[in-house]
Amino acid sequence: MKHIQSINNPQVKQWKKLLTKKERDKTGMFIVEGFHLVEEALKQSEQVVEIIVSEQVGLPPRWDSGATAVTVVTEDISNSLSDTETPQGIYAVCRQLSMETADHAKTFLLIDAVQDPGNLGTMIRTADAAGIDAVIVGRGSVDTFNSKVLRSAQGSHFHLPVIRGDINEWTRKLKEKEIPVYGTALENASVYTETSPTDHFALIVGNEGNGVSKDILVNTTANLYIPIFGKSESLNVAVATGILLYYLKK
Repeated sequence: MKHIQSINNPQVKQWKKLLTKKERDKTGMFIVEGFHLVEEALKQSEQVVEIIVSEQVGLPPRWDSGATAVTVVTEDISNSLSDTETPQGIYAVCRQLSMETADHAKTFLLIDAVQDPGNLGTMIRTADAAGIDAVIVGRGSVDTFNSKVLRSAQGSHFHLPVIRGDINEWTRKLKEKEIPVYGTALENASVYTETSPTDHFALIVGNEGNGVSKDILVNTTANLYIPIFGKSESLNVAVATGILLYYLKK
């Protein structure tokens, strides 16, 4: 077990870099913060590179960190890695999953340009709860491993593959595998209840203001919409995602 006391230590500087999207993309690593997320990460121990814990906190006795490296740091170093108002003093450095982890998936959530981290995290968590096999996050979306996305997803990043990819390319690949791909739209679309639930499908949901891009919608198997019965102009994208995933999943 290492013990680092200097905030200028090269290892500390590297951890801080992982708080940026640029470094996460470059290294394929990310950091999660807090007892719940670290505990969820340890359930998929092959993804965990290292645990960082404040000397003021310590690891809970019930945790089995196995062969995972544990580094103890000062409270100052711990606080410097946090973006929360009340840091819990515990972190895990984790590996991002690769494309191959979605090779045998049958149900997919594809996300086009969703920009709110709370929405994206909630959608990943909802896909996990609905038993979806993989989440594909397209261009224009907030970073999948943004700290607010991670907190909102509540550990679901460790339960299913969450992969960045080109939505048009995935649509083509999935249709080649005879997996129906459903877009979401307000025009030229059917009420979602006219579609039968199935054990293999992909659902595409889109940007909070503009919905799914038109160039994606023209390539789908069919496009669906959720009727609005009250006076609200629209549904929140994360809520709509939940309704559709639970309906479509057989």
